[in-house]
Amino acid sequence: MNELIAPAWKDYELIDSGNEEKIERFGSYTLIRPEPQALWDRKLSEKEWIKHAHARYKADTSTSGDWERFKEIRSPWILPFHGEGFDLKFNLKFTAFKHVGVFPEQSANWNYLYHFLKNCGIAQPKVLNLFAYTGGASLAAKKAGADIIHLDSVKQVINWSRENMESSGLKDIRWVVEDAMKFAVREAKRGNKYHAIIMDPPSYGLGPAGERWKLEDQLNEMLKYTLSLLSPDKHCFILNTYSLNLSSIILKNIVESNIKVKDPDYGELCLNSKQNVILPLGSYYRFVKS
Repeated sequence: MNELIAPAWKDYELIDSGNEEKIERFGSYTLIRPEPQALWDRKLSEKEWIKHAHARYKADTSTSGDWERFKEIRSPWILPFHGEGFDLKFNLKFTAFKHVGVFPEQSANWNYLYHFLKNCGIAQPKVLNLFAYTGGASLAAKKAGADIIHLDSVKQVINWSRENMESSGLKDIRWVVEDAMKFAVREAKRGNKYHAIIMDPPSYGLGPAGERWKLEDQLNEMLKYTLSLLSPDKHCFILNTYSLNLSSIILKNIVESNIKVKDPDYGELCLNSKQNVILPLGSYYRFVKS
């Protein structure tokens, strides 16, 4: 198992974490957000956190909350990302679910995907991004010249992804608003194949027609269909989960019960703070066949 620590990012930094919160800088703005895995004491004092923060997210329930603003913020705002051979731009804004539109820990996977697609020797590789949210992986794949399907069950998130595409100087990503399981089953029946597949499923969720999703109950079945969509000759597969109940060993066992894998890379998806404290945020499992 590995610690996959996101690369240094000029316009983003994790400043500190602890006491079930984290403080991060997104471009010009510094935000405090809940982080249930940060069970240790923070390095900096509450006074230092508040001194630097522009806003703090306060949860009302397990699924919603509001932002307390300490300083003026123009929302939305642009956050640039300079990858290994490509540049992206994200439109950030406040949501009622503590997210702002980007998951910086995923940047290591964006680089991984981009390098596979650029070096796989296929003129226009086919990519499927399931549970794609605001599209960091979709943008990286498009920068590499891929033909990509970006799927999410929430239309507003698809619109947000389109804004990021346009801000990044890209076009022609194919948008699909659908339940991921239904799409994967249909693609498997059609015999369609992809050179890269990215999965970042939520712990819980609803499809566009009210389909209920619980990760632990459906991941194994979902992977049976999704892994069958990989092109047999060359492919790349990336799976991330943020459920505390799913370790990378569990991901490994599920994936490898469905497909033969050589030299997988798996472990914890992490950020390192300015205080040099590593914050684990989820589990990942990925591999390439080239």
